[in-house]
Amino acid sequence: MVPVNIQTLIFSAPPSPSIIVLRPVEEAPQEGKFRIVPIWVGVNEATQMGIALERARFSRPMTHDLFLDALTNLDARVDHVVISDVKGATFFARLSLRQHDRLIDLDARPSDALALAVRQKAPIYIDEGVLERASFPYVLKKPSGGIETEHELSEFRKFLEEIAPEDFEA
Repeated sequence: MVPVNIQTLIFSAPPSPSIIVLRPVEEAPQEGKFRIVPIWVGVNEATQMGIALERARFSRPMTHDLFLDALTNLDARVDHVVISDVKGATFFARLSLRQHDRLIDLDARPSDALALAVRQKAPIYIDEGVLERASFPYVLKKPSGGIETEHELSEFRKFLEEIAPEDFEA
């Protein structure tokens, strides 16, 4: 298992899918090169991820917050998430919950598992085989100050928008 972070979230208007972009944590960019894993999600899933990333709170609990409140009341919490498989453009995830000494493993949509992990600051992993099959190389140049320019970020977003689910077909 390789630890990953959510690099960015790209919202698209329907009917185009939005994209959650994962990036391996341990990968030190060599000459600005690193791998990314784009996961296509619907607008509702992207909205929930955005809410989690922004740590937004509402007067009434959202579905993911309700789930986490129920877990808390059952003395459980999200232990970690694993992006466990990919078939074509469809990713699969395992959501691991910890209740005292017991680890509970659940099948989950990646968007739900990631939104819950972000809310509880739980680690996110990807299976090494999935990383090899589903990752794309990306080159990001850094100016002398080490900060990405707006142009380079724009190129990065364009690169992600041009990737299609069909690119995963073997």
